Amino acid sequence: MACAHYHLCPASLIFRSDTGVRLGQTFTLKSPQRLWLGTKLRVSPCSLNLRNHVSVSRHRPLPATVSFSLPTAKAERASPGQEFPKWSSKAIKSFAMSELEARKLKYPTTGTEALLMGVLIEGTNLAAKFLRANGITLLKVQDETMKLLGKGDLFFFSPEHPPLTDEAQRALDWAVDRKTKSDDGGEMTTAHVLLGIWSEVDSPGYKILSTLGFNDEKAEELESLISNPGCTDD
Repeated sequence: MACAHYHLCPASLIFRSDTGVRLGQTFTLKSPQRLWLGTKLRVSPCSLNLRNHVSVSRHRPLPATVSFSLPTAKAERASPGQEFPKWSSKAIKSFAMSELEARKLKYPTTGTEALLMGVLIEGTNLAAKFLRANGITLLKVQDETMKLLGKGDLFFFSPEHPPLTDEAQRALDWAVDRKTKSDDGGEMTTAHVLLGIWSEVDSPGYKILSTLGFNDEKAEELESLISNPGCTDD
């Protein structure tokens, strides 16, 4: 049987991938001599120069918006001429973790119990190490939270940033006031947050800490730690 030969040469073929790489190569089909049944097709490879046909699209990630302050009292609380203290990076991260924990538990707000869990979830900060050294772990705090407050409505969708309860807001404000009055420089740390929680005696965070063995003596011990010059949130 006679066979016609076809040759493929550059035409317009585009390959795309999710990585943004485009491969371009062209193929044209020359007219065969015969078109009856049984015609064989022979493909001749054409050179593909990737350097000339590949264009890589590089997309830079969108810059993440990071808050370097917590929703505490305004800077006007500082004395005139006094520099308003900044939160440590670990305190900011622990606060973000507390919001996530509140959402996980389907709570409509971020309370002192969530602030406490956020400190422990971050895990590498001064307050978390102090709590674990005194037998207070994340699992124990979570268990006590369930006993005290229960879990939120399964079908409730918490906001992205659950607002602070009044007690949690006062706890953070206490931390700011404590740091500004100390006038010892440095950052506000998770230890300040923990002591702020302890200052709210009617709050869930205080009750959970008290149940797990935290007391005024331990609060004073932590207070003495952060009073040392050069104390950091590590």
